Amino acid sequence: MDERIISSEADQSEISLEQSLRPQTLKQYIGQDQVKKSLEIFIEAARLRKETLDHVLLYGPPGLGKTTLAVIIANEMGVNIRTTSGPAIERPGDLAAILTALEPGDVLFIDEIHRLPRQIEEVLYPAMEDFCLDIVIGKGPSARSVRLDLPPFTLVGATTRAGSLSAPLRDRFGVLSRLEYYKEDQLKNIVLRTADLFETKIDEQSAAEIARRARGTPRIANRLLRRVRDFAQVKGNGEIDLPLARESLELLQVDKLGLDHIDHKLLKGIIERFRGGPVGLDTIAASIGEESETIEDVYEPYLLQIGFLQRTPRGRMVTDLVYRHFGMEPPQQ
Repeated sequence: MDERIISSEADQSEISLEQSLRPQTLKQYIGQDQVKKSLEIFIEAARLRKETLDHVLLYGPPGLGKTTLAVIIANEMGVNIRTTSGPAIERPGDLAAILTALEPGDVLFIDEIHRLPRQIEEVLYPAMEDFCLDIVIGKGPSARSVRLDLPPFTLVGATTRAGSLSAPLRDRFGVLSRLEYYKEDQLKNIVLRTADLFETKIDEQSAAEIARRARGTPRIANRLLRRVRDFAQVKGNGEIDLPLARESLELLQVDKLGLDHIDHKLLKGIIERFRGGPVGLDTIAASIGEESETIEDVYEPYLLQIGFLQRTPRGRMVTDLVYRHFGMEPPQQ
């Protein structure tokens, strides 16, 4: 799969940079107003009762701020956060080691919680409900079960696939929050805030231009800002204005709707080879040299969201919006 500037997944080089850009409180956090309002009430209620916050499940597409919210929850509650991920916990002993090391009230953040092995989930249920661990020691006839008491803690789970979570695990979360794609004005404010942290001068029009092409995702907005800042330092005087922002984004092959060369190849392939569809996913994959899973998981969601692609029982179809975007005449029905 080609490297994409508009990928919503974080690469290794971005992780430490993202941590330095993250807001630390709910007041600093831009967007997701509904989620913020709910969390403010639940956190305040837990603090007044001097209890731990109920377990929280954050779900939604990548790059929208699930990890950031987990850190903010810990900050607002005034406790420590311990971070791990579903694939990293391979054995019940791994989970036991993490849980027994927690202090009372701490937040345990499990990213990609849908990828937890089923046997780990079984150990997690009593830990979430009763704050205890049931561990079997020994084998065969001499095996015995030992119950370990755990300090009360808050589990914050994050997933891009809420549907892949087992029902018993999902039901044990008291707070379920879906993160939505961001609006352009919210992304513009995020770009302005990040530019301020970078000590880079940018006007509102340029910030709005970057926000428009960020596919509703803060991670992409910040990444585009970093690339445009590079252009400003090399080609200009370090300040970002609208002509420079547009020139650099065109050079990065990110168009006005945030579509890149791979999106163009996919959409134009359906139009030119299959008359706009319907065409099967495997056929599209073979014609553009990508795997069908990659198309379904990475490329399609945004194209479906902006109404450029339709899923039908007979396959994928492009809509009239695509023809207009490329300046083509839609076919006569």
